[in-house]
Amino acid sequence: MRFRGVSHVELNVLNYEASIPFYDRMFGWLSYSSFQTLGIGGYTATYYTAFPHSCIGIQPAKTPGRVRHEEMTAGINHIALWAKSKREIDRFYREFLLKEGIIVLDPPDWCQEYAPNYYVVFFLDPSGIRWELMHYSIIPSPVALYKWLKLLAKIGRQHPEWNRHPLIQCRTKLPRKTCV
Repeated sequence: MRFRGVSHVELNVLNYEASIPFYDRMFGWLSYSSFQTLGIGGYTATYYTAFPHSCIGIQPAKTPGRVRHEEMTAGINHIALWAKSKREIDRFYREFLLKEGIIVLDPPDWCQEYAPNYYVVFFLDPSGIRWELMHYSIIPSPVALYKWLKLLAKIGRQHPEWNRHPLIQCRTKLPRKTCV
């Protein structure tokens, strides 16, 4: 069932009461839906989903302390959500992030080294959790693919220790389960 991707992720936030209105507005803007645990079994969480895809749960943290991305401590580095288009990212930036006074780490820009036509904005939630709203074409145009491969080749020339194209060099062969 791996074709569906991640089932769900749960994030612990410093101030649940302050974070839920933020997430309601953010996920509402992105057309997600929401459901809550209503404290069933003493468990409090709010989940957001773009059904039938992954769910993201928000729950109160039991200990204080913000995530410190710049220190690269263990834990989630950031969470990336798919945008429908570059235009949606630009609108989200202007109409949500800027209007809400959200901390924007990197305004919308191209990150062509990630994938052909990769466009992204990075921002923080009230607890300091880093989010990314990104878009790229799953099937890029021949021109975009050519430019991306050319950029990767340029990056590869900066690494004389690599003996293959970066697209191949960066891949790792993983062990597979064997049938008994």
